Amino acid sequence: MVFDKESYWLINAHVPSCLIDLDGSIQETREGLCLVDLKIALGKIEQVIAADTSDRNIPSLDLKQQIVLPCLIDMHTHLDKGHIWERSPNVDGTFDMALSRAIADSEKYWQPEDVYRRMEFGLKCSYAHGTQAIRTHIDSRGKQADISLEVFQSLRSAWQDKIALQAVSLVSLDYYQTPEGIALADKIVEVGGVLGGVGWQNPDLESQLDTIFDLAKERNLDLDFHADENGDPDSICLQKIAEAAIRHNFTNQITCGHCCSLAVQSLEVVNETIALVKQANIGVVSLPMCNLYLQDRQTDKTPYWRGVTRVHELQQQGVPVAFASDNCRDPFFGFGDHDVLEVFEQAVRIAHLDTPYADWIESITTTPASLIGLDLGKLAPGKSADLIIFPARYLSELLSRSQHNRIVIRKGKKIDTQLPDYSELDDLIVKS
Repeated sequence: MVFDKESYWLINAHVPSCLIDLDGSIQETREGLCLVDLKIALGKIEQVIAADTSDRNIPSLDLKQQIVLPCLIDMHTHLDKGHIWERSPNVDGTFDMALSRAIADSEKYWQPEDVYRRMEFGLKCSYAHGTQAIRTHIDSRGKQADISLEVFQSLRSAWQDKIALQAVSLVSLDYYQTPEGIALADKIVEVGGVLGGVGWQNPDLESQLDTIFDLAKERNLDLDFHADENGDPDSICLQKIAEAAIRHNFTNQITCGHCCSLAVQSLEVVNETIALVKQANIGVVSLPMCNLYLQDRQTDKTPYWRGVTRVHELQQQGVPVAFASDNCRDPFFGFGDHDVLEVFEQAVRIAHLDTPYADWIESITTTPASLIGLDLGKLAPGKSADLIIFPARYLSELLSRSQHNRIVIRKGKKIDTQLPDYSELDDLIVKS
C-alpha cells in the first residue's frame, strides 16, 4: 500500500483551485477544480504540480480524478452537550425546550466522567471523518466551568497529535457583570481559551458588551459570541457587538455565530449591520443544520425560512463566512455525526451555494482556520500531509452520494476511519 511508504505521489487528483497555488497554466473545471499531482514525503506535502503522464521514480497512486481536500475545520461546536438526546430529548423541537432540557441534564449528570466520555466520543467521530481542528463552546456557569474546562484540558492533551482543540466560555453576557464572571475570564486565560457569551436583546446589552470587551482587552483574549439565534427582526445583537468593537478599538479576533435574525430584517438594517461588521473585522459562522432544526418551528405549521444568516451578502462585502456543526444529538439538534462534509453539503443546499460553487469550500477550510488563528486549510508544499481522499470526482458527486468510504491521511499515513459505536455510551444514557 502506497500509504505505508515514506514518500509517494498521489496523481490525477481533483483539488479546488482556491486551496492551491499554481502558475495559472492549469485549466479549471466549471466547478473550480484542478487536476494535480501531489508528492508526499516524510509526512508533509512536498510538491503540488499540474498532473502529467511522466513516470514517477517513487510509488504512486492514481486517484483517477477523485477529490482531495485538506482535513477540515469545525469552528463552532458544543462537545460538552453532545449525545444526550436519548436521555434528554427535545420533545417539541423548540429552542426554549432545548435550553431547559440541556440545563436539567447538566444539573443531573455533568460530572467529569460523563462529560469526558461524551466529548471523547465526539472527537472520535470527528477524527474518523477527517477533522483536524475543533473549537468547542463550554457551558461555564458556576462550578460547571471547573468540571468541564478541566475535562477539556485533559482531552486537549490526549488528542494533541490528532485534533487541535480550542475552548470558548459559554454564559449569558450578564454573567460577566459579576465576580464569578470576572473569575471565569481569568480561568479562560489559564486554559488558553477564548472569551465567549450569548448576546440577548435587553436594555443592558451595551453595558454588558462594554464589560466583556474590557475583560478581553485586559487579558488579550479573542471573543466569540452567540448572536441573534432567533427569527425576531428587532434582535440586533450583531449590530451592537460590531458597534462595541469599534467603540473599544478592539484588535483581537471576534467571531459571531448564528446571526439568524439578519435574514428576516429589512435591507436597510442588513446593509447597515454588514457595514459595521466589516468595519469591526468580525467573522461570521453559520450553523445551517442546527438552525434549520430550531428556527421557525411551530406546532402543526410548516416552517417558511431556513434559519441561516445572509451568508451571500456578508461574503460579497468581504466579511469572512464559515460553516460549522454546532450541536450534535442533543436537545438543540437531534441529529448529526460531527462530519464537516455533511455541514457543507447541507449549507450548499440550504443557502444555495452552488451554480457556481465559487470558493465556498474555503468556508470549511481556510476561512475557519484563519478565524481561530491556525495556519491550516491549504494544500501547499511544507504543510503537513493531512488530507481526505473522497471517492467523488466532482463537487456534484461529492454532494450527492454518501462519502463514508473516504480515505483520511494524517501526516502522510492512512488512519482507521471506523466510527465509534453508539453502544460505547449506553451506560451513560439513562432513558427517560
